[in-house]
Amino acid sequence: MGRIRLCGDSALSVEVGQGISAAVHRRVLALRDRVEGESGVVALVPGYRSLFIQYDPWEVSAEALIAAVQTALARTSGRPAAAEGRLMEIPVCYDPSLGPDLEEVARVHGLSGAEVVRRHAAPVYTVYLLGFTPGFVFLGGLDPRLRTPRLPEPRSRVPAGSVGIAGSQTGAYAVPSPGGWRLVGRTPLRLFDAGRAEPALLRPGDRVRFRPISLAEYGSSGGES
Repeated sequence: MGRIRLCGDSALSVEVGQGISAAVHRRVLALRDRVEGESGVVALVPGYRSLFIQYDPWEVSAEALIAAVQTALARTSGRPAAAEGRLMEIPVCYDPSLGPDLEEVARVHGLSGAEVVRRHAAPVYTVYLLGFTPGFVFLGGLDPRLRTPRLPEPRSRVPAGSVGIAGSQTGAYAVPSPGGWRLVGRTPLRLFDAGRAEPALLRPGDRVRFRPISLAEYGSSGGES
């Protein structure tokens, strides 16, 4: 039915399932769609298996909102979100100068660099959530053969647009930041721009396909080395 937790005096966390999977994430998005528009709801933040709901306690009480959430959970039980997310093509340059861990990932798994690129670009990924820095994209759907632990020590600075692998996930850094993911490439697209009406390029629930591009195409698209 879902576990609801109070987070201070103006937020709830609603857990709808266990583990990380596309099915659980669809239930999270279905709940988001049901709760959106409820009186007093200020913000909705989907996670892997939970929905964070921020509300205005002057407009709605915790008890009333919890009752509305419980009704929404009952209505979405076993029903995925009605609409699939957008399919977004993201160009990625897998040149070792932009993906400094590509060759190490290939070595660890006994693959060629070209095979790592082929396997990494083949799936249609799902955007599970955005976090730990503005616009950072957590994606599910990585080829199991490419599962690779994080770096033993994180880098102090990872360039914006970097695409990496950590465990069973792949992700993309939207702004420069420290990070310990294995970097296999970089996109020239601006994944986060505070000046845009919608700053983050991607949304939870979107589907992503990576398109390999050359270093020359990366440069001509405005990418920085």
